[in-house]
Amino acid sequence: MSNQNLLIYKYTPLYHLLDELSLNFNFNFNIFFVDNEKLLKDKIKSIKYYLIISDRKYLDLDNQFAIDDLPNNILKLVEKINIEFLRQHFNSQSDLKIKRYTINLNSREMLYNNIKLKLTEKEINIIFYLSKLIKPASVNELQEKVWSYNSDIETHTVETHIYRLRKKIFDTFGDDQFILSKKDGYQIK
Repeated sequence: MSNQNLLIYKYTPLYHLLDELSLNFNFNFNIFFVDNEKLLKDKIKSIKYYLIISDRKYLDLDNQFAIDDLPNNILKLVEKINIEFLRQHFNSQSDLKIKRYTINLNSREMLYNNIKLKLTEKEINIIFYLSKLIKPASVNELQEKVWSYNSDIETHTVETHIYRLRKKIFDTFGDDQFILSKKDGYQIK
């Protein structure tokens, strides 16, 4: 049984069509019909990967795909559904939880309480690298691992980037403890 679930919400003709087709075709998703909001919310709580398909867009629903008219070619519809599942899977893998923040690697945004902070690729790389460590990372280590510099080079690139990143985070979230400056380097703890 597939771990992907297609929830058809208040769209009876589509459900009947796909249900009948599933007898002859091997879809890579399970199909469920839901006709009210309470059942939909209960179903969502009980499954992990889902896509809601309906005949219109509902504002309060995530992972939703609206089709206003049934397509002439059903294989194109199944292809669109599979693409939406892939997009959802890709997006779910792009979120990284660090402390109280969500870092979206695709959009390069840091989020907390509906506040977003746009980050550069280098800032994402710094945060990602520091978040994986248990002990502080020295300036030389960051030069080597994040910038791919030879650690013999005298530069203040690391210090400047981290100073600016810490300032951005403080200005946006009021958090001066996200990246800690220790005597032996920098750390996210």
